[in-house]
Amino acid sequence: MGTFGVRQWEPAETLAPSWNVAPTDRVHAVLERPLKGAAAGAHPAGGPVRQLRPLKWGLVPSWSKSPEAAAKMINARAETVHEKPSYRQAFATRRCLLPGDGYFEWVTDAAERQLEEQGRKKRPRKQPYFVTPADGSVMAMAGLYEFWRDRTLPGDHPGAWWVTCTVVTTEAETTPLAGADGGDGPQSLADIHPRMPLVLTPDRWDAWLDPSRTDPDEVRGLLTPPPAGLLRAHPVPTGVSNVRNNGPELVAELDGPELGTLF
Repeated sequence: MGTFGVRQWEPAETLAPSWNVAPTDRVHAVLERPLKGAAAGAHPAGGPVRQLRPLKWGLVPSWSKSPEAAAKMINARAETVHEKPSYRQAFATRRCLLPGDGYFEWVTDAAERQLEEQGRKKRPRKQPYFVTPADGSVMAMAGLYEFWRDRTLPGDHPGAWWVTCTVVTTEAETTPLAGADGGDGPQSLADIHPRMPLVLTPDRWDAWLDPSRTDPDEVRGLLTPPPAGLLRAHPVPTGVSNVRNNGPELVAELDGPELGTLF
């Protein structure tokens, strides 16, 4: 189907557009795995099929006793994803693409960045920016997905199985953004935030989605940022900082920051 070559999807599971996705929300994911039941009859028996499926954002490891940590596991660091107990099994065989028009990030000052890098509690965020492909195409973020069984429910209950996901992140690019003009605004993604989602270019999609690729070193070779200059960033209304707000006005490009910049 379209850009990602999806061969299986359920129209009834199609998600409504969202301009302000929050942790634990459902998101569309592209993945490859065998089908079960009636849907399997239209495809080669037992082979993986590329699917579009709604997953809950915030990974719950299969061994977790409860799903309470999901909201904290929305990101997995590319540098350690292959070895962390929460992610390593998914990294080996359950990788996905998370399509989107872009993502939001907030400008932080130097002191706040240091707190974030140390993993300490952050102060209130500053001016939000929307990061999006410069050519208007769809962004494909590297992701992982996992299955979790709620043992408090019977197996045939619709909520018995959770399918959750996380976004793989990497160090933010220091190269110039598309359209960077040398002015007062951010000139690179690193000027906005020290981390960024790992965006995969189309030439890596097949390899990333292939569940037969299980060698960690081989898969880690795919975890490199896209070429410089493919992304742009523009300031957007601060209303996006409230998850109750959701509408196309949240990605509208402003003439300048609402809160001022910190460069």
